[in-house]
Amino acid sequence: MRLVSPWKPRLSEGEGSPHERLVAAIADDIAEGELVPGARLPPHRELAYRLGIGLGTVTKAYAVLERRGLVRSERGRGMFVSGLAARRTGVIDLSVNIPPQMLSERLLAATLTAMARRLDADLFGSYLPPAGRDDHRALLAGWLAGQKLDARPEHLLICNGAQHALAIAFAAVAPAGGVILTEAITYPGAIMLARQHGHRLIGIDTDARGLRPDALEKALHSLARVSRPKLLYVTPTLHNPTAATMDARRREDIAHLCRRHDVVIVEDDIHAIFAGPGHMPIATLAPERTLHVSGLSKVLSPGLRIGSLVVPPAFLERAMSALRTTCTMAAPLACLIMEQWLTDGTAQSVAASIRTDAARRLDLARTLLRLEALPGPSGFHLWLPMPSSRADRLAAATAAQGVLVMQPRAPLVDVNAAQGGIRLSLGGPSPGPLKEALVIIAGLLGEEGSRGYGNLAVL
Repeated sequence: MRLVSPWKPRLSEGEGSPHERLVAAIADDIAEGELVPGARLPPHRELAYRLGIGLGTVTKAYAVLERRGLVRSERGRGMFVSGLAARRTGVIDLSVNIPPQMLSERLLAATLTAMARRLDADLFGSYLPPAGRDDHRALLAGWLAGQKLDARPEHLLICNGAQHALAIAFAAVAPAGGVILTEAITYPGAIMLARQHGHRLIGIDTDARGLRPDALEKALHSLARVSRPKLLYVTPTLHNPTAATMDARRREDIAHLCRRHDVVIVEDDIHAIFAGPGHMPIATLAPERTLHVSGLSKVLSPGLRIGSLVVPPAFLERAMSALRTTCTMAAPLACLIMEQWLTDGTAQSVAASIRTDAARRLDLARTLLRLEALPGPSGFHLWLPMPSSRADRLAAATAAQGVLVMQPRAPLVDVNAAQGGIRLSLGGPSPGPLKEALVIIAGLLGEEGSRGYGNLAVL
């Protein structure tokens, strides 16, 4: 006698083909615990009938879920939930900005098995071109095309992660001792890179929509007599750490200002999968002067250290020289995993599930911390703005209770700035520990309320 499936068939809301919406619905319910490991899914024909979709649609959706390792087929019995392994840690770590875990051991094993069948020993034992194989560069260009960036493969360099791509970009366009303008609160990795190479960092004021064009123009006017090349490092989508996202008008204003003042742009677009409709990369608006940094670790899995750097022709030779100086080639096995996932649909499916799960985690945080809603795209981190001295106290207090957050001074261009905040990275812990951590933080914020935290809002 066959077990009756406990699942109530549905398609997820939003855009996408029927098979993509079915995949998203089942994956979401597995992540939420509505479908536990071992639970039986409805037979193909029954599910097709109940949802009013084609049998082939169900077959395709189940194949995607099985490839990802979320379900398993047992011959003669049906399709069953496999589930995801929870991340295990002694503390609850909200300090590292990583995506929710959407990969399973079955998916990784299947990927490695497929790779083993086509791994060429001679190719693996040879040096690849420093910028990557032509077919791999074309695949990454295709991935970026889905994020509204039309990149020519010959202008795209494959790097060992987005941080490596950022280092190449700085080396190509920012001479030692040069000026780098950026958000006053910005990505700590960029700050460390700039300081390591002796660049002068100038912090620009921001608001809820990111870098302020008027503040940028004021800074550029003050630098008008500086003869050295000027560089703007900017993150327009889901800024790290403030989570701000520029609207279309602001992106256009930034591109126009940089053209007028002959400023080169390094665009950090690592979270582009969260960009909403109409949010074009700045590299699309000013392609002749924008180096576009992206990667796969923040949107698929931290273990996939693949970065991309799209370079305008004027800077390509210098970028290639910097690439050859810092590495011989991107890791071949990582490139093969990338190839497998971009060609079989795994990357697209995992990215869609990460977007859905990230939105759920952000909603939980907003509810528990009583934050105002933020219009625009959701990601897997949020920002609590507050005076820097209070941020220091809050970080110490959370650590004392086993919850780690990013050091408050790390993203400040001016480490002595009076205003800062706390970044909460929501993607790492499984749902239970995440809720526990947020309850602890909410309690600490409540204790501090009378001392001036007030009504916090996501910036």
